[in-house]
Amino acid sequence: MGLTLTFTIILITCLVSLTTMFYNPDKIDELSLRPTMIRDRKQYYRFITCGLVHADLLHLGFNMFSLYFCGRFIEDIFETIFHSKFYFLIFYVLGIILSGIPTYLRHKNDDYYSSIGASGAVSAVIYATVLFAPWATIRVLVIPMPLIVYAVLYMAMTVYLDKRQYGDGINHSAHLWGAIFGLVFPIIFKPSIALYFLDQLMHPSF
Repeated sequence: MGLTLTFTIILITCLVSLTTMFYNPDKIDELSLRPTMIRDRKQYYRFITCGLVHADLLHLGFNMFSLYFCGRFIEDIFETIFHSKFYFLIFYVLGIILSGIPTYLRHKNDDYYSSIGASGAVSAVIYATVLFAPWATIRVLVIPMPLIVYAVLYMAMTVYLDKRQYGDGINHSAHLWGAIFGLVFPIIFKPSIALYFLDQLMHPSF
């Protein structure tokens, strides 16, 4: 089996995250999404690099495990539909960028705000997977559950954490915008996917 785009993204993200987390924590600030730095210094690269760094092992592990289980599926689906796996790479990168734009607009006058993590892109991948296989079974802490149930719980947790505003540097609101992007992106290119999703939703299979 060749090196997939999903595994390549996971490998690069883990290398950057672990290196900065344990050996160069000051670098995290340089890569994070800091709206005022984007506004004042035009450091637009931050819209992408923020997705390469994470707050801790739990944050990194949650995102990368979710990407591992759903990313390979969506990568293959995109290759079948669009005849190129690079649509998946474009999709993932746009997931990071577009899920960060609302955060930028919301905090562009906040000198102390910064956020990190690939949550927006991972959320996009999860919800794109829901479009094609809502009743697929996944295991969360050894507990089997339909993917659509996991997606709902995932979003509920995100909304809760975002409202609590722990100040942990994790951009919880990016989950919401990433999810919306994940649902919209495939349908824009192939509207019949929406009908396929509704049909799958109405015919549960476990």
